[in-house]
Amino acid sequence: MSAALTQNDFLNGRVTLWQPKDGYRAGVDPVLLAATIPAKPGQRILELGSGAGAAFLCLAARVPDLTVHAVELQPDYAALAHRNAKENGADATIWEADLAALPAELRQMQFDHVLANPPYFDRTASTAAQDAGRDVAMGEDTPLRRWIEVAAKRLGPKGTATFIHRAERLPDLLSGMQDVLGSLQVLPLQARAGRDANLVLVRGVKGGRAAFRLHAPVRLHEGDKHTQDGESYTAQVRAVLRDGAALPFP
Repeated sequence: MSAALTQNDFLNGRVTLWQPKDGYRAGVDPVLLAATIPAKPGQRILELGSGAGAAFLCLAARVPDLTVHAVELQPDYAALAHRNAKENGADATIWEADLAALPAELRQMQFDHVLANPPYFDRTASTAAQDAGRDVAMGEDTPLRRWIEVAAKRLGPKGTATFIHRAERLPDLLSGMQDVLGSLQVLPLQARAGRDANLVLVRGVKGGRAAFRLHAPVRLHEGDKHTQDGESYTAQVRAVLRDGAALPFP
């Protein structure tokens, strides 16, 4: 990772995040993920693959009094997550670890909610990024099924696991989740009207028994194409990104 860092505001400055100038940088995806987590004050949260901490910090900014644990493989990003948690006043413990080999202490814990933004790209079908940190963050080394298994094991009864991923990986997500989680739900994210969803939010419940639900898509931008400079988020999404509003599954 380059030593150069930038400090960026999220949720209109309610969260400030140090992140590498040139490595993997958090965008809107972790903010949208955090907005969907149905956490309540006093609950325990685990994020797998936290990067610099954008998702868990946005969640902590929306829901007070959470106890957060976050796992991050890359030492530089784990250090940034620790720094960002401290500077944002979040009660967060950062574990520098491989999620496939969690520390024994963490394996003894249970959580109310697990969230993850796994690497989007299959290494067997994509080109490695020049920046090593970005390559690890975006390229899938640990199989997606393993992410799901680890999340399910760390949940307490009726706990939720929520993932954000590319729509093309939805079959893999559902295949992995149906063996260890129930009450599966999919919330597609559609860039603009008339377009296919390119991202999905997928949730399962530990011990859930409800029927599968495929929800209507959430549209991110107004209009059917980009016509002018500046942001064009819908009112719903703008409230999430700027005001820290929740984005609940229907």
